[in-house]
Parts: sequence; C-alpha cells; structure tokens
Amino acid sequence: MTAEKLAAIAAIDAKASLVFDTADHIWDYAELSLQETRSADLYCRELEAEGFQVERGICGIPTAFSASCGSGRPVIGILAEYDALSGLSQTGGSLKREEAVPGGCGHGCGHNLLGAGALAAALGVKAWLEHTNAPGTVVLYGCPGEEGGAAKAFMARDGLWKQLDAALTWHPEDVNEVVTGSSNSCIQVQYLFEGVAAHAAACPEQGRSALDAVELMNIGVQFLREHMSSKARIHYAITDGGGRSPNVVQPRAGVLYMVRSNRVAEAVELQKRVDKIADGAALMTETTYRRRFIDGLADTVSNHTLEQVLYRNFQALGVPAYTAEELDFAGRLSGTYAPGPAAPGIGSRYDAGYAAQAETLRREAGGAMNRFLLPLYEGDAFQPGSTDVGDVSWLCPTAQIHVAAWPNGSPGHSWQNVSCGRTAIGHKAALHAGKVLAAAAIDLLGDASLLRQAREEFLRRTASGYVCPIPPDAVPTIAD
Repeated sequence: MTAEKLAAIAAIDAKASLVFDTADHIWDYAELSLQETRSADLYCRELEAEGFQVERGICGIPTAFSASCGSGRPVIGILAEYDALSGLSQTGGSLKREEAVPGGCGHGCGHNLLGAGALAAALGVKAWLEHTNAPGTVVLYGCPGEEGGAAKAFMARDGLWKQLDAALTWHPEDVNEVVTGSSNSCIQVQYLFEGVAAHAAACPEQGRSALDAVELMNIGVQFLREHMSSKARIHYAITDGGGRSPNVVQPRAGVLYMVRSNRVAEAVELQKRVDKIADGAALMTETTYRRRFIDGLADTVSNHTLEQVLYRNFQALGVPAYTAEELDFAGRLSGTYAPGPAAPGIGSRYDAGYAAQAETLRREAGGAMNRFLLPLYEGDAFQPGSTDVGDVSWLCPTAQIHVAAWPNGSPGHSWQNVSCGRTAIGHKAALHAGKVLAAAAIDLLGDASLLRQAREEFLRRTASGYVCPIPPDAVPTIAD
C-alpha cells in the first residue's frame, strides 16, 4: 500500500456516508429490471455532484449510464448494478419475514450494495487520479437489468466494452473471495401462441388451441433434453394459460423459455433447436406464434492476472470487522434458514484440499459471518448460474470479487439477504468492496506490465471469438 493508494482509501472512507445513503436509497426504491428510473437518476446526480462526466441512457437503454473521470489510457471500467427482485419486499434489519410493502420488491441479490460499492471504488480512483496527475481514465458504468434484461450483453453487442483496458466488479455474497471460473450462458425467449376460440363441447372442431401448442412445445423440449450437453439446461414457465374456462378452446397461450449452456456459442445453437420445436408445435395445432426475444448473456471468461491483482489488494486491506451486536444479529438470522455447506467458496466445490482449508478458516473464525479471506483459487471452476458480466469478459479483461454481506449459507434471492442489505453489515461490505476494487484499479493504472499480461491472457482465452447472444434488431425488454 503506497502513500498515494492509502490516500485513495482514505478518500473512500471520507465518502462513507454518501455510499451508505446511496445503498439505502436504492434499497428503498427496489426497482425491477429495466425500470430503475429513480435509482439511475440518483447515481447520475450524485456522480455529477462529485465531478464526473455523466452520460445518461447509453446504448439506447434509458436506465443505463456512464460516469467518467480522468483522461487518456489506460481506461478502467467499474461495473454497477441496481435492480431488485419481485416479491421480496422485506423490513430491513428484521429477524423474521415481514414485508415492508405488501407484494413489493426487494434487493434479494444485494444490488443496492453492489452499485454503492462500485460508486465507492470510482470515488477512490478519482481521488488517486487527481492526487497523482497520472494519465488514465476511470469509468463507472450503470448496468441495469442484470436480473432480467442483460443490459451488459446489449452493450457488448454495441461494442462498448472493447474500449476498456480492464473491467472490475464485485457481488455481495456470504464469503470474501476472488471469483474465478466460468458460468452458464443464458438466452430467454417468449413464445406467444395464437389460435381460434370455440366451445369445447359444442364445436371443438372449429377451435385451434394455443394451449395445446404450448403443451406440445413443452413435450418436444422434454425429448430434446436427452440430446443436449450435460452442462446445458432448459427451463420454462407458462406465462399465459389462455384463461380459466376449461370449456373454451384456448385462443391464446404463452410460455417463456430459458436456455443455458456453459458456452454461449452452444446456447445459441441449442436455442435454434428450441425455435424449431415451437415451429412444430404451431404446425401440429394449426396455430401461429410470435417469438419475442427477451435477453441473452454469455459465459464468463476468467483472467488470472487480474484475479491476482485483486487478491493482493484484498490481502492488504483485510476483511470487514463487525461489532458484537452485528455478529449477534448475523447469528440469529442464520437460525432462520437451513445450514449451508460447511466449506464456503467457489474452490471448495472442486478441490477437497481447498475445501479443508476453507473449513478450517470458518471453524477458527467462529460465528455466522465468514470473517476471513479465502485463499486464491485458480483451478477449473464452473458456476451453474448466469451473469451478464460474462459478455464484458469476452470483450476485455474482466475480474470480480465477493464480499460477505450476509451470514454464511444465506440462500440466494432470499428475504434474509434483503434484510441484511439495509444494515451495517451490508454497508461495510459495500465500502470494503469499493476499497479493494479501487486499490486494484490503481495498480492497473500505474503498471502497464499488469495490463499487458492481462491482455495477453485475455486474447488466449477468447481466441475462439465472442458469439453475441443478442440479435441485431433486439431491444432490452422484459417478459409479459
């Protein structure tokens, strides 16, 4: 930690109240994907007040933005998210399930903290650039719709990420670690079938059932499962069953499909097969359908060079510290859900020796919060979930960290996570993540050899080329 870097960390601490207030406001807004109007506006106003050059509505997405500071290269991007999830309204800091707004939304994935932590990082890098007068630019990107909308993938289609020398981000989790490994790519398409209504008893021959088409499509996809990669997944939800009257031949019905694969090129090909099944279902039932592309995103590409930079700074900065009251809250909250795996972290799923180390660290720390930094894991890893950070990683060197924002084993997308998101535990995670990201970005801005190594590794890992899952004419949207 150089004096200049420590000054940047101090600048983040000086803005702690701004970071915490931002996290709480976004938590209160709890806006769904691509509807984050107030959240995006708040970030833009705050960043303008802090001296950033802000551009709203980038890549044709109303709730996306960029905020830059500095000049020239290198250009380091910091990725922020701020969308919530439906049905997860929850009173903050509560130890029981209680909705703050009946039927409302909540930040079950901690994106109110994610965006605030990214803001903290950008503020720290800005302070370093101004203090040192070093060449370089930091850009905070407001990326809406991670939970459904995949804004980063639409930005990738438009080539936005190619202008960066590196991109850094983080995600709230139950553990402190540097993220590595790949994830599933994902494509969502909605199929809206149209048929002909008729009385199901008096004149069924005159009807053409859209619901039959949906059911036949689902059957066709079930048989497809036997003939796809073992790492591929196909999920579906019937979004419109055509009504509640069984004595009517249903004239409309809709189904939303999600196709996943561990490589985006494979997902694109698998999606084409699902489209053919929809064609067949329409043909069998003499119905028609409208295909509505929702979103698509790629698998993630690791970059060990950047991961090592993040880890060195994480080691130097340590992990968040908690008061006795905070630890008591975490312990009681952990009693509201089934215990998770004993060994936390990505590496524990793939390496028995690593899992043993993680178990030892957890046992020594004690309590519900994982108050330690996991060792750097650089083995092969695969996470079955999906994130549009993957599309960024195909166009520039990209890396991310996890910071503990809730107790060990807290379920993903849960009310417990929402509750923690408006506590000091969540605040500390956001501020600490900002410090680690800022410190790593400062190293990259000040050492051309690191960026050169990261670029060389990136070119090796992406030699097959990026297959964008977003059609040229698609626009960000959400399913009906």
